[in-house]
Amino acid sequence: MQPFDYAKAQDAAGAITQAGSAEHPAFIAGGTDLMQLMKEGAAAPHQLIDINVLPFTEISVGPDGLRLGALARMSDVADHVAVREQFPAIAEALLASASPQVRNAASIGGNLLQRTRCTYFRDPATPCNKRAPGTGCSALQGDNRLHAIFGGSDACVATHPSDLAVALVAFDAVVEVEGPSGRRRIAMAAFHRVPGTAPERDTVLEPNELIVGVEVPASAAARRSHYLKVRDRASFEFALVSVAAGLEVEDGTIREARLAAGGVGTKPWRLPAVEQALIGRPPGAASFQEAAERAAEGGQPLAHNAFKLELLRRVVRRALETTGGAA
Repeated sequence: MQPFDYAKAQDAAGAITQAGSAEHPAFIAGGTDLMQLMKEGAAAPHQLIDINVLPFTEISVGPDGLRLGALARMSDVADHVAVREQFPAIAEALLASASPQVRNAASIGGNLLQRTRCTYFRDPATPCNKRAPGTGCSALQGDNRLHAIFGGSDACVATHPSDLAVALVAFDAVVEVEGPSGRRRIAMAAFHRVPGTAPERDTVLEPNELIVGVEVPASAAARRSHYLKVRDRASFEFALVSVAAGLEVEDGTIREARLAAGGVGTKPWRLPAVEQALIGRPPGAASFQEAAERAAEGGQPLAHNAFKLELLRRVVRRALETTGGAA
C-alpha cells in the first residue's frame, strides 16, 4: 500500500473543496472496497477524505417512495421494516450482498461505487484497461467464466458487482450527487457506464462529485418484487446471475413489469424485452416461461461463459414465479 494523506470533512461543501485541491483524492465512508483496492495495488489515492460525519444517513419511506442517504449503512436499510414491506427486492438485494460484518460498515453510496471483482483488474501484475488504460484486457483471451455477456467491448468485459444497483435500476431509482457545480440528479439506469473505449470510467460522475442520496419512486411493482441471486457458494460471493423482478397485477393481468439483471453485464442490465413480453398477460407459468426466453437476447458470450445465457433465462423465470405468487 502506498502512503496517503487523511483528512476529515466537516460538511459536503468542505469535502468537495478538499477533493478539488488534492491530487488523486478519494472519498471514504465504510471503506470496505476502497481499502481492499489499496492493499491489492489496484488503487492508490494520494488523499483520503473521510465523509462519515456528513448528514446523509436518512432512511425514509413515504407516499412518494424511498429516500436513502448515501451514508446509510447497508444493514440498516436491509433491516428497515418499511423497506422490507414496500421495496422487498431492495432489502433482499442488500441481504444477498457480502457478509453481515461488511453490511454493518458499508454505505449505500459506497456500494454503488464499488469496482469490479474481475481478478485481472485486482492483480496489478496483469494487463487491465480498467486499472491501467491502454495495457489490454486479459479476460478476453483468459479465464472469462465470470465476465459479461452484455455491454462488453474490445477494451473490457468485466461485470459490475453491486446487487443493490440491479434492484435500483429495475425500479427507476435516481441518484442525487453534489459537486463543484452544485447538485444534480441522475437516473440510476444512466449512472453506470458501459466500458466502450474508456473502461477506467465506471460512472458518469464528474471529478470530485459526491453521492448524497438515492430516491426510489413508490410503485405497485416495487411492492410486489423479488431479488434472486445465483452464485458459486451460498454466502459472501458475487453473482453468476441475479435478477430483480417486480410486477403490478390488476384483475388477473400484468399491467407493469420491471426486470434487471446482475452478473451478466458491464453495468446493471435492464431487460426491456422480458418486460414487454409480460404486459397484458396473466401471471403464471406459461407467461413467465415465454417472457424468460427473451432474457438473453443480444447476449454475446465469451469462451467460458455461454452457460450464462441459459442460466439467465432460468433465473428470470424463477424470480417471476416467486414474484407472481407474492401477496
